Amino acid sequence: MSDVPQVLLVHHLKALKLPTFLREHDKLARQCAAEGVDHPTYLLRLAELELLDRERRMVERRIRQARFPAVKSLDSFDFTALPSLNKMLVLELARGEYVERRENVIALGNSGTGKTHVALGLGLAACQKGVAVGFTTAAALVHELLEARDERRLLRLHRQLAGYRLLIIDELGYVPLSTTGAELLFEVFSRRYERGSVLVTSNLPFDEWTSVFGSERLTGALLDRLTHHVHILEMNGESYRLRVSRRRQGKAEAPTNAS
Repeated sequence: MSDVPQVLLVHHLKALKLPTFLREHDKLARQCAAEGVDHPTYLLRLAELELLDRERRMVERRIRQARFPAVKSLDSFDFTALPSLNKMLVLELARGEYVERRENVIALGNSGTGKTHVALGLGLAACQKGVAVGFTTAAALVHELLEARDERRLLRLHRQLAGYRLLIIDELGYVPLSTTGAELLFEVFSRRYERGSVLVTSNLPFDEWTSVFGSERLTGALLDRLTHHVHILEMNGESYRLRVSRRRQGKAEAPTNAS
């Protein structure tokens, strides 16, 4: 009979979904007993452990649901390599207040300057602050929209996209869109106008976006909505990948030059 309370405790903690309580209660009880800690303090410590672990699991779940191609933080971004980028603005955006205000972010610059890294870093920061984030490329999103339209589940997809308080659309401008694809993507932006934040990265300046959407009217309407409440990150500079490649090539050639 002496095992009954322990068995019931394990059962109840599982039913209440308190895995940290279940894992830590015995060890913490012995520790608190050795320290002469009273019961309220013991329960407080146990509750704090559960809350911290629950928040960690929630952040991990939001990161998985965001479908990031890689998890990158702003801590690993080399701001010194890109003088054109406003570091203070990026760090301010990492606080996430723009999401609360339903404002947008657009990162513009040539290929290889770290636009995707910054987008991933801001997306990760948003996840850590409890924001539901979705990540996709413009080409992948258009493909998904076209597929959903053909399968008569476009409204369901729009509801899914609306569930993201921050929607990150990477690589806009790398692939020209069909007329239907451009219209479907425009509808995504239009539905989010003043309802949810969008973070867009593009290798094209605004005056070249018509080449992607194929219509000056559609492009103008899109930019009107997208730039109404916007933070623009200028990210023009030398390609990071090209710079690394040159550095590696230089190291490889160094022994030959030395000889």
